[in-house]
Amino acid sequence: MAKASKQRVFITGAASGLGRALALAFGRAGARVAVADVNTDRADDTTADVADAGGEAISIHCDITDDDQVSAAAEAVRKAWGGIDVVINNAGVAAAGTVADTTIKDWGWIIDINLLGAVRVCRTFLPMMQEAGSGHIVNVASVAGVVQSPGMASYNVTKAGMIALSETLRGEMAGHGIGVSVVCPSFFTTNLLESYRGPKPGVQLADKLMTRSSLTADDIAAAVIRAIDKNEFFVFGHREASVAYHFKRLLPGMFYWSTERAGRKLFGDIVDLGDGDR
Repeated sequence: MAKASKQRVFITGAASGLGRALALAFGRAGARVAVADVNTDRADDTTADVADAGGEAISIHCDITDDDQVSAAAEAVRKAWGGIDVVINNAGVAAAGTVADTTIKDWGWIIDINLLGAVRVCRTFLPMMQEAGSGHIVNVASVAGVVQSPGMASYNVTKAGMIALSETLRGEMAGHGIGVSVVCPSFFTTNLLESYRGPKPGVQLADKLMTRSSLTADDIAAAVIRAIDKNEFFVFGHREASVAYHFKRLLPGMFYWSTERAGRKLFGDIVDLGDGDR
């Protein structure tokens, strides 16, 4: 991969939170950044800030649940820069609730954004990368894709799906010269909770865990850029996320026992997890 200063980068959900931090990090490196978001005003502000940071940026209104808008975004990038080097699937929403309690409507809502949105973007932008024989896909998942805490059913499923999507793409794209990374951070301060659906205590708990984090969106963004440069697959950012991943692989029985207990302690007052352990 070319260094960040040479790259043409498309980022979904780039108007705020981690997406904005990524856009600014690439901007400071002198990259060309397509700031894609459903919030046009925020996207325009981020675009201006990327330019002030030393990069070149364009603002694109893009709802990743809309095939036509994703196609239009890809065409805008091709027209502006002739191709793409890095695609970052960052846009996402948050939810809490059990499998039994989450409505089918809410399941559809979060899957369409968090998982199928990334699929749409990959399907649309990959042909440009395949034509060039190079590029890099970054999918932003979460430690929730590794540690499936009870009471976060739909969110867990979409983030585990992002990891599976990334692993699949890694095998499919290796022969095309296209790298893949998947980002699995733990809690850090962001605006993800603006979209939250679920019990009110859930958002209060998540906000508490976010504000307690020692890492920022800027830290995660820096880790993502390093991973792209080195063609690394997993990007954890938080040490506890990396530990959880390896713990699950090496000692699955103990992992499930400990995470079920921890999940009951954290979420037992938010959703119905029954009266006792199995």
